[in-house]
Amino acid sequence: MRKKAVKHTTLPDPKFGDEQVTKFVNNLMYDGKKSKSFDIFYGAIDIVAEKSGEDGLEVFRKALTNVTPQVEVRSRRVGGANFQIPQQVREERKKSLAMKWLIGYSRGRNERSMA
Repeated sequence: MRKKAVKHTTLPDPKFGDEQVTKFVNNLMYDGKKSKSFDIFYGAIDIVAEKSGEDGLEVFRKALTNVTPQVEVRSRRVGGANFQIPQQVREERKKSLAMKWLIGYSRGRNERSMA
């Protein structure tokens, strides 16, 4: 029987004290430049708060929930044919997919705007 993988704990970010922000910044990071990633993230939150008039962190959370998938299709082989079967997404995977999609879309939109 295999051992279960140990879940690593993520420290909360310095400004908001939120673990989700730290995970997002870790996904955003290039070449281990975490402080640069935090600068980009906090700058973006400030811009969003200024433009929308709402709390920037709340807008960020709302964006993540809007992008979060509920179901995904997995390939399953039945009787020599492959079928796409919809399955519920685990909570941890939901969050990581949403973050990766949000970052991927932002990077694809305009490379210079994130720097």
